Amino acid sequence: MKQFAIYILTNLYHSVLYTGVTNNLVRRVYEHRQLKIPGFTQKYKVTQLVYYEFCLDPKNAIKREKQIKNLVRRKKIAMIDTFNPEWKDLYQGIL
Repeated sequence: MKQFAIYILTNLYHSVLYTGVTNNLVRRVYEHRQLKIPGFTQKYKVTQLVYYEFCLDPKNAIKREKQIKNLVRRKKIAMIDTFNPEWKDLYQGIL
């Protein structure tokens, strides 16, 4: 059964939050960390995984991603604070 992940990445200073959805969290975060693909991640050096959740249905995963993207910053921060109070980079933990 396929799993989909909704995730939030940030930069070193936690000044930028990036929300995404993927069917392979390890691969996708690795791609972000490499900074090879031009765009938002490369420009703002958004490489630290600070939040993720899983979903079994792709439609629900996309819906959840949109919900999170539409949250105001303080609510995203509250979500991260609850899930990962120290804002540690969680990448090693998902390998």
